[in-house]
Amino acid sequence: MASVSLRKIYKKYPGGVVAVSDFNLEIRDTEFVIMVGPSGCGKSTTLRMIAGLEEITEGELYIGDRLVNDVAPKDRDIAMVFQNYALYPHMTVYENMAFGLKLRKTPKDEIKRRVEEASRILDIEHLLDRKPKALSGGQKQRVALGRAIVREPKVFLLDEPLSNLDAKLRAQMRTELSKLHHRLKTTFVYVTHDQTEAMTMGDRIVVMKDGFIQQVDSPTNLYLKPCNLFVAGFIGSPQMNFINCELVEESGGLYCRFGSEDQKDRRGIKFDIRIPESKLKQADLKEYIGKEVIMGIRPENVHDEEHYLMEMTDGIIEADVEVAELMGAETYLYVNCEGQSFTARVSPNTISRPGDHIRMALDTSKILLFDKETEETIVC
Repeated sequence: MASVSLRKIYKKYPGGVVAVSDFNLEIRDTEFVIMVGPSGCGKSTTLRMIAGLEEITEGELYIGDRLVNDVAPKDRDIAMVFQNYALYPHMTVYENMAFGLKLRKTPKDEIKRRVEEASRILDIEHLLDRKPKALSGGQKQRVALGRAIVREPKVFLLDEPLSNLDAKLRAQMRTELSKLHHRLKTTFVYVTHDQTEAMTMGDRIVVMKDGFIQQVDSPTNLYLKPCNLFVAGFIGSPQMNFINCELVEESGGLYCRFGSEDQKDRRGIKFDIRIPESKLKQADLKEYIGKEVIMGIRPENVHDEEHYLMEMTDGIIEADVEVAELMGAETYLYVNCEGQSFTARVSPNTISRPGDHIRMALDTSKILLFDKETEETIVC
């Protein structure tokens, strides 16, 4: 077992391309850390630097107490699981799992013990005599994990290992990986672009954008207290709604106002969303009065049912329903309110249908405010 420490890590390519900038992260022993972000944000490059497959341009990388910048990948005591499995097609499952140990001249009895133990953990004992072409995608993924487990490394590195699987199998393997982590009690560093994987498996999540860390936090804190507009929009499915509005002061209260100027048209109205006292205590908003800010609210905090409309009178709006998607346990309403589109996650029993002009209630206790210039969070 080992901690991983990345200190002021940079990765620069010829031509001045900077893939990773000033990356600082302390990964605790046995922690499950997930790096997430859009394609090209530098997460896989960072993982490959930990593995030794990419050279570090600047900074220091420690595994445990050992500086490993110049240590060969095979000597770092890590195991990496790739997106494409990388199994040897001419070898059986047993031979694939044992191959790395044979290269290290591990005794045959020890190889047998480790392979059998790993196959038992992964429930692939019945597949040991098969070759990769006779395996499903999920089975290949388990073999790839087994090949990593038999090495008994200090750190597991996983680079989008579930992206080739179908949705149902991906959900199943997420559960299996979480169980595996608890069973092995080893440090896991996992890269994905799928925020659902990040939210369901990680002890902590590292959100990246353009080579920079945006926020490192628990899944709950990332969801409830994002540090900026990018994190707020990236974490959560469907993503958070963002509404451009003006912060105004009226009757001793602060409101987020948005809408059109035309009062003659039925749709030309302004809506005032009152900011509750609990939010006002978080920050001094006086400097933003009369200025544009961005209001954020998650789809599950937008309601169309009558009892919400009666209770949440500080956040009533009107909107036109454009699309209604029944998802089984819930319905997604895609609506347009004064030219601003957003999503509501409502009861499957909703009577709202495409073409309807409806009233909706925003749960003002759940709104967030962002600075329009810096995109930093003002109130969450």
